[in-house]
Amino acid sequence: MRQGLFSPRKLVRRFTPAMRTSVAATNTARPGPPVHTPVKTGETLGRIGSLEVRMARNFKEVKKAQRLRYEVFYEEMSATADTHTIATRRDADPFDAYCDHLLVVDHASLKRNKLGRLKPEIVGTYRLLRQDVAEQHSGFYTSGEYNIRQIIETNPGKRFLELGRSCVLKPYRNKKTVELLWHGIWSYVLRHNIDVMLGCASIEGTNPDVLAQQLSFLHHNARAPEQWRVRAVKDRYVEMNRIPADQINAKAALRALPPLVKGYLRLGAFIGDGAVVDHQFGTTDVLIIMPVSELNTRYVNYYGADASRYSS
Repeated sequence: MRQGLFSPRKLVRRFTPAMRTSVAATNTARPGPPVHTPVKTGETLGRIGSLEVRMARNFKEVKKAQRLRYEVFYEEMSATADTHTIATRRDADPFDAYCDHLLVVDHASLKRNKLGRLKPEIVGTYRLLRQDVAEQHSGFYTSGEYNIRQIIETNPGKRFLELGRSCVLKPYRNKKTVELLWHGIWSYVLRHNIDVMLGCASIEGTNPDVLAQQLSFLHHNARAPEQWRVRAVKDRYVEMNRIPADQINAKAALRALPPLVKGYLRLGAFIGDGAVVDHQFGTTDVLIIMPVSELNTRYVNYYGADASRYSS
């Protein structure tokens, strides 16, 4: 684990407030076949007050998560929707059909469905894709931006999990919701014996020069060690080392980073080699790599080695 004065964990704790959430946006496409139903779908993974974290129980709930993603990615942020996405008002792609979908639902906020029944509102979501499932289908979404196959092949005994489509409704972007999402992810990691988490996180904007402070800070302070370093695909690679380390204002760079990225740094995440510009979503993506063995013990202890902190 990284130590010393310039540890990104220490810098984040020093210069930023408590972890909040943001969006890790990725490309969109037409929906695929019907979504499979995860095992033990009715099980509650955690609760804080009226908020509950659990897996999606059926395709109807996945569609609600897709509508939430549309509201945040397309209506609130600057993603560009095609005609199909506009017509359905859902952010959907073929990967949704075989991913598991983690949800935060608010039992104090009820909305009527098409049958007139009141249902708890879905206010947060994360898309989870295990390696064994990915290999049965089209692989990992992240492969379109980063050469992750290299670390998978050099770690044949480890189980990988892709995190994506992170999304929280604006009024719920607070510590409580984020803690529930991470409690759910930690429960999932333990249940499926996951060794490594990875996925793309987005910084708003498509001009790397404008984002030079943020990208350079991540390059100099959080770049993955050689054994975990993954490079962006050749035709999409954007250099992150744009400013010398001694010319970076660490406080300003951290303040500018999206809360989700800062949260990943707190957990002990590494950053891949090179960024990727996503013009459709108006973002610049960086690769997050989190070996479970390298997670910050402070956070592991906080959520519980058995994910019991918010269990009900």
